[in-house]
Amino acid sequence: MVTGPTGPLAHIDLAARVTALNNLLRSSKVALFKQGTQLLYKAAQPQDNRTKGLSAEELLVYQVIKQAGNTGVWTRDLKVRTNLAQPQVTKMLKALEGKSLIKSVKNVNNPSRKLYMLFELEPSREITGGAWYTDQQLDREFIEVLRETCFKLVERQESPHICLTDITHFINSKGLARVELREEDILTIMETLIADGRIESIEPADEGEPERYRTAVLAVPHSTPFTAIPCGVCPVMDQCCEGSQISPQTCVYYQTWLDF
Repeated sequence: MVTGPTGPLAHIDLAARVTALNNLLRSSKVALFKQGTQLLYKAAQPQDNRTKGLSAEELLVYQVIKQAGNTGVWTRDLKVRTNLAQPQVTKMLKALEGKSLIKSVKNVNNPSRKLYMLFELEPSREITGGAWYTDQQLDREFIEVLRETCFKLVERQESPHICLTDITHFINSKGLARVELREEDILTIMETLIADGRIESIEPADEGEPERYRTAVLAVPHSTPFTAIPCGVCPVMDQCCEGSQISPQTCVYYQTWLDF
């Protein structure tokens, strides 16, 4: 509903309209939102008692944050959507946080930027980084544990070969992750094992059958004579020559490499 000079309430005195609408906002009977450059009002959905007693500005900020869902909203976007000055937005955010109605979270892709969402919501995977992040840091130890678990599952079940759905179900049933892992998450792990040459995928024989995994027939060794040659990383290679104190004949690393 528009409340301007051409709206349905145009015949009512402006001061009376403002007073009435503010009272309706405080009692959560109407909601305020922005469309283009206009501020509009609509009948509010039934809400709990937590928002009762909020000022019109607090309720406006709360509603914008609620609309953002579990992806959150940045303070700059709040300023644009509410048409409030930055000091007002900051004040409203502090008041709503103090009442445990909203909370701030950090985006793993931009830790310096605070996002706000309703207090009871869990941030989306895009915000937290999903299972791979703990306290905004990539959890390398957990990823390695998951890699080894997946490899052992493939190694243990050679006939019939295990599929992605079975691996995902097993991982979730053991509670290894803080969140429920999706098949897409486990697929990422499986692809790293394939890239390392530890497992390989088997194309399904029949259409509609799932892709399965087995240990690699030709496993990639951790090192070869070509990757382990010591000369390439030797800090005194430029001083090494036949007959001197530093030479191929006296180099213990060179001899170990020759015995590979």
